[in-house]
Amino acid sequence: MSMTTPLKRARGLGSAHEGAGHFVKQRVTAAANLILSAFAVGLIVSLAGAELATVKATLAHPLVAIALIALIVSMAVHMRIGMQVIIEDYVHGEGTKMLLLLGNTFFAGAIAVVSIFAVLKLSFGS
Repeated sequence: MSMTTPLKRARGLGSAHEGAGHFVKQRVTAAANLILSAFAVGLIVSLAGAELATVKATLAHPLVAIALIALIVSMAVHMRIGMQVIIEDYVHGEGTKMLLLLGNTFFAGAIAVVSIFAVLKLSFGS
């Protein structure tokens, strides 16, 4: 005899009340990171040894800037989720866990904001 309600079985939510959301997000961002990282490595290799004007012109192209920003966002989300899982699994004090999760979110957001600012600054040229 199961103590689970039919609604809970239908939603498929576990004890964390998030279901497989983290798992799916982690896998989707990992796949995006593979594709976008390959693009970034190819971009770096193609610009190796190029003159500054060529590098600026390449980074000023909207599709290049959008791809780099997408990489930054995907990596920041992937990093935040990965660290969140580690914190939830290995930190047992509720207060400490909450502070670390908050710090993790702010750190990932700060890294993303600073990196996006750098790409936009290079893209718009100043």
